[in-house]
Amino acid sequence: MIPADFDPDEGGSPEESLETYARLRRSCPVARGEGYGGFWALTRYADVAAAAGDPVTFISSVRAVVPSDPRGLRRPPLNYDAPAHTPYRRALDRTLQRARIARLEPRLREHAARELAPLLERGGGDIAQEFGAQFPAWVTTEWLNLDPELAPELAVTAARWVRAWRALDREVVGETSERMYGIARDLVRDRRAAPRPVEEDPASSLRAERPGGRPLEEEHIVGALRQCLVVGMVAPPILLGSICVHLSRHRELQSELRARPDLMPAAMEEFLRLYTPYRGFARTVGHEIELHGRRIRPGEPVTLVYASANRDEEVFPDPDAFVLGRPNIAAHLAFGRGRHACAGMPLARLSMRVALEELLRRTSALEVCGPVESARMPEIGAVSVPVRLRPS
Repeated sequence: MIPADFDPDEGGSPEESLETYARLRRSCPVARGEGYGGFWALTRYADVAAAAGDPVTFISSVRAVVPSDPRGLRRPPLNYDAPAHTPYRRALDRTLQRARIARLEPRLREHAARELAPLLERGGGDIAQEFGAQFPAWVTTEWLNLDPELAPELAVTAARWVRAWRALDREVVGETSERMYGIARDLVRDRRAAPRPVEEDPASSLRAERPGGRPLEEEHIVGALRQCLVVGMVAPPILLGSICVHLSRHRELQSELRARPDLMPAAMEEFLRLYTPYRGFARTVGHEIELHGRRIRPGEPVTLVYASANRDEEVFPDPDAFVLGRPNIAAHLAFGRGRHACAGMPLARLSMRVALEELLRRTSALEVCGPVESARMPEIGAVSVPVRLRPS
């Protein structure tokens, strides 16, 4: 048995985890992680980027996340390799083109304003668990063209699923996942009866795919949509919570972004680099390899630690500082890279920018006013952030 080089859950705070990754980058860039059955962690930018861009050596069909779904289920496209992965990804990408994303922005602003209103009336609340969990449910509802009545239920169900998944609570994971499978099946059933334009509707786009002249299996389409119901719900509360902690500590940046909203797109990219909400997704190797003197064998999980790569001082000078307008900010790996880069990144960028713009526009001050709860594997960041808000 290979001895562990680090415990991913030791300490618990994001700062402690990032200190561990900095140590590993210097002295043990391919590290053995303790827990979750054991896994390898790539911590340097060059290694993470190379692995993400090499889907032949680093495959996703065996293990895509550490820890995995406790029931061992596999859904496309995350858990598929090419060519099986490709039609699902093509179908989803078709619904995330620039023109469609732009058309969603006004409605997303309306949703953000409405979900912020109760916090502003109370003078604060948990920005991550309230606004950070509820607004993304509306983003997912708009993208998938769900019945608006489902958005509040999706927010609650997805949050319960995430908590249970982190705790490896098989019973609650199964219960909440089955409810989301029910939403996905209803969606497919509706689109079978009344298809929508494929550029506007993920379910219709998936049903229109014909790889090899044959349609995708309906249960696999359901699985892909079930995955879509969750992927946009996990990261936003953590990213928004982490950003609010940063803004609470740096009041001058709050003021600058309120006065100069044109700076928000550049600021959001630096926030994504600094506060990448996933430690990283996982792969296994298709054949035995040796990297930095460590031998990795097929079947052994290999995590691509994006959160570490995005603070690699060899790529991002002064990596722990917020630097607006970094010359190479486009190189960050917050959304991954390669075939399995986040399909929803255009929508994620828009929705997080809208959320932060509306939050700052509607307040004159924001400050953390209580204990911050930190995420555990596979995420990193703040999952609960009580804030005091002064309405503008």
